[in-house]
Amino acid sequence: MRSSRSSLWIAGTMAACLVSGSAFAYATGQTGYSGKQSGNTCMNSTCHTGGTPPTVTLEGPDTLAAGTTGNYTLVIKGGAGVRGGFNVAVDTGSVEAGSDSRKTSGEVTHKAPKAFSNGELRFDFTLVAPSSGKFILLYGAGNSTNFNNEPTGDASAQTTKTITVTGGAVDEGDDGGGCSAAAGAPLLGAVLMLLGARSRRRK
Repeated sequence: MRSSRSSLWIAGTMAACLVSGSAFAYATGQTGYSGKQSGNTCMNSTCHTGGTPPTVTLEGPDTLAAGTTGNYTLVIKGGAGVRGGFNVAVDTGSVEAGSDSRKTSGEVTHKAPKAFSNGELRFDFTLVAPSSGKFILLYGAGNSTNFNNEPTGDASAQTTKTITVTGGAVDEGDDGGGCSAAAGAPLLGAVLMLLGARSRRRK
């Protein structure tokens, strides 16, 4: 009888650990759910389900000069609103981690679940613009959880931000001087016509 009870206690403990483990599996953040990879969301990962989706926005400059760095923030509002995490990525250029985040696989995510303050949660990070190109597409996802150590009652949302890149490398087809051979041909023709007219007048 004791042996049977012991076995049941061990099985129950293992099941509890597995359930808790699923809730804590990605407590230190996860990449690949920013929206850059189409169809991947925190909700369909089964780690967080059943809650009310929060509002997620990306704050920061709309324009960056090529090769420069800008400061950005992902803001989460609503949902369960106890603790949360995030994931950001870009299609060009690079993102760099802030004080409460880490970079892995070229993306940035949280180090640990962060507590909401005044009804919102903010994660700071930086974005480095590429040396050439016209636009950067920034992807962001935020998760709002009840922090009850269970996957239920949590929800996430995704957003994007388009950033214009100014300056940068000049296209190889343009010498930068505005006087290509094609542009010079009409001018040369006009000069020759003028010289021909003067020659006829002298005759």
